[in-house]
Amino acid sequence: MADASLMPKIKNKKHRAEVYKEYLRAKKKHKLSLKKEKMEEAKKLGDKAPPKQMPKTLETMRVPDETMVDPTNKETQEDLECDEMASYFREETTPKVLITTSNKPCQRTNKFCKELRDTIPNSFVRYRKGLALKKIIPQCIEKNFTDLIVVNEDRKIPNALLFCHLPNGPTAEFKLMNVKLNKEIKKNLGEMTDHYPEVNIHNFGTRLGVTIGRMLTSLFPRKPNYHGRRVVTFHNQRDFIFFRQHRYEFKSAEKVALQEMGPRFILKLLSLQKGTFDSKYGMYEWIHKRHEMDTSKRKFHL
Repeated sequence: MADASLMPKIKNKKHRAEVYKEYLRAKKKHKLSLKKEKMEEAKKLGDKAPPKQMPKTLETMRVPDETMVDPTNKETQEDLECDEMASYFREETTPKVLITTSNKPCQRTNKFCKELRDTIPNSFVRYRKGLALKKIIPQCIEKNFTDLIVVNEDRKIPNALLFCHLPNGPTAEFKLMNVKLNKEIKKNLGEMTDHYPEVNIHNFGTRLGVTIGRMLTSLFPRKPNYHGRRVVTFHNQRDFIFFRQHRYEFKSAEKVALQEMGPRFILKLLSLQKGTFDSKYGMYEWIHKRHEMDTSKRKFHL
């Protein structure tokens, strides 16, 4: 392997870059050879081989949370059967979603709302026209909408999302980050089909996380259409909710390829409010207080 300490002494920029590339290749080969040696040693030892060590990450070193729940627990199941999303999980209601924006939205926000409409079945985009949410919510309930999504923006960039489950709440407010539209994703598949997608909710372990996961699940119909090969994922990692949408393609009986479709974005929960949106008299179940809650990098809330 080349000596990395000698590279700064090479005056020719092109030659220095070539030497550095060779150094990276040699380093990669060295790592692979060490990995193969360890695997061969483990095969020889068989059952006597030492167990694999788990890498130390923020997830594996997470501080235990008192509100972590077990979905199979009887008490947890009884609580979930009585929450605001219970009728959806009993298949008594069909999702019907209204998507709207702040006043005078920019072109990018409009495009993002249209892609949300294409992603969520039985959803409709309507322009705000200066109406207050207190007037919009009763109209949504009257027209049998089950959910309301409001996309807000700042400096012509969508930056916040308000999600209200109807008719009795709860209401969640999210920070919206890293929005990428379908055309901005490499090798995008163009327009998506009308098939109902599969919904994958991952790593929502606390009581708050279970509520947020059930709210996000209730946006989509309960019976996915598997012929569409479309899957929607909400993955929670360190309290950041990553949204991805893929179409899977069977290469063979054993190999499956995933092709990403837009939009792509990240959500960060700011608050969870009981009932429908009420900025003055609303009862908050949870509010993110950055200076009090973010003191430890190993403490997560979802």
